[in-house]
Amino acid sequence: MIGVGKMKQYSNVLDKPLSKGKQEVSLSAFAFLFSELVQYNQTQVDNIAELERRLEDAGYAVGARALELLCHREKGNRRETRLLGILSFVHSTVWKALFGKVADSLEKGTEHEDEYMISEKELLVNRFISIPKDMGTFNCGAFVAGIVRGVLDNAGFPAVVTAHFVPVEGQQRPRTTILIKFAEEVLRREAKLG
Repeated sequence: MIGVGKMKQYSNVLDKPLSKGKQEVSLSAFAFLFSELVQYNQTQVDNIAELERRLEDAGYAVGARALELLCHREKGNRRETRLLGILSFVHSTVWKALFGKVADSLEKGTEHEDEYMISEKELLVNRFISIPKDMGTFNCGAFVAGIVRGVLDNAGFPAVVTAHFVPVEGQQRPRTTILIKFAEEVLRREAKLG
């Protein structure tokens, strides 16, 4: 029996509501877990491109789940149907839920109509990673690119998402840019709606 002022007891974890709960994870715990993910995948592959693909696949699963959870919490189970709406959702809501802040910038590509870029001065997954010289252009941002692709694909906006280092004058570490290239069907649908 439920009394006044007493908390309701749940017999099953699946019966509990999806409340916001504590939103922080220890940075050192995340860094350790992520480094283990990278090291494990590094032993399973022969080249850097394959390692980045595996990290992107791991991120894709995170992105799919993040979309479901954030749509439920933030939007009352409604999803974005417009291109700029979903980009804004990723740039602000998803980024803030995952990294504790809004992404540094969201820009439209100048050369191609179907390209957008999310830039981050110091991406969390690259912060504690030192890349050996023999690994050259390896970018752990592939994991975040996978998260973004997972969110976009599951929201109905198929895209090719890649992570790139962009050198910044006067800074030792380059900034990370997540390049989003939408499928042609997304642009046709947007033109019909627009």
